[in-house]
Amino acid sequence: MARVIAYSDALGEATVQAMERDPSVFVMGVGVDDPGGIFGSTRAPYLRFGDARVFDTPISEPSITGMAIGAAASGMRPLMVHARNDFLLLVLDQLANHAAKWSYMAGGRLKTPIVVRAIIGRGWGQAAQHSQSLQAVVAHFPGLQVIMPSTPYDAKGMLLSALSGDWPVVCIEHRWSYGITGEVPEGYYTVPIGEARVARPGRDVTIVAISQMVNEAMKAATVLAAQGVEAEVIDLRSIRPWDVEGVCASVRRTGRLVIADTGWTTFGVSAEISARVSETLFRELKAPVKRVGLPAVPTPCAPVLERAYYPGADDVVRAALATMETGDAAVASDSDAAARLHKPFHGPF
Repeated sequence: MARVIAYSDALGEATVQAMERDPSVFVMGVGVDDPGGIFGSTRAPYLRFGDARVFDTPISEPSITGMAIGAAASGMRPLMVHARNDFLLLVLDQLANHAAKWSYMAGGRLKTPIVVRAIIGRGWGQAAQHSQSLQAVVAHFPGLQVIMPSTPYDAKGMLLSALSGDWPVVCIEHRWSYGITGEVPEGYYTVPIGEARVARPGRDVTIVAISQMVNEAMKAATVLAAQGVEAEVIDLRSIRPWDVEGVCASVRRTGRLVIADTGWTTFGVSAEISARVSETLFRELKAPVKRVGLPAVPTPCAPVLERAYYPGADDVVRAALATMETGDAAVASDSDAAARLHKPFHGPF
């Protein structure tokens, strides 16, 4: 019988196995040694290796990122955890101007294999400065790899790939994902960075989804199936590099594309995917590409505004039906959406 564990435990297990295999791997970040262990994801590494290799840092994102990049350039493999991906904005100079470029500037002789884990917040009024989804910002820079696993299996396998590779990798995780459970092998394995996953096969419309929106897309696919529309759900998993060939192969079969992202549609990942698919398959598209994402305003704090701000399965259904030109975009409301948005906060992140 297959073993089922939580997303957070899969991240912790990947970290432990990487540290057992390679003594140069260590973990640093604010709260990584906390009893809560960053939603439980760093608890197992801390209990296994202690504060010699899993240690707390001051709240100074630029400083600790610079130290981690220096360690990576010196032959170490740091895994740094930022409790919120919003604070990546404070370290863009280190990541974009140094970690991402040094290998190119040194003709490949210098490597900076740093892995940065960063969390997308959402719910309980985290608002404009603690709940952004900044994958498009980070992925803009050549030399940085960006991954967003949505399942426990991929969380473990992609983190192990990142910790064994030669490139700087930013792993962006959704706060709602940590409690998700799924089948995860006990042994060491890797999931290639840059390959999408077909989460559900279909023939009528392709839905490319990212992070938490994969779960919403799967719900939407069930609703669509009841209306006679078979949606193929693609879990993009990797933002840079992203699986252009895999996505185009699906759209070539269906002729329709909906993109569901956790970030803003304006200047976002969904815009890049839409552009590339349109450039490649313009004459094969049966309908304009539809995108589902955040409106172009900062995240609100009030619960009623949060519910209006964040997209869900119903928005994905409407977009998919619009590509079918059925004129029927009726969907069932998600009655527990408000409860999910406002889960009790247990801290520290």
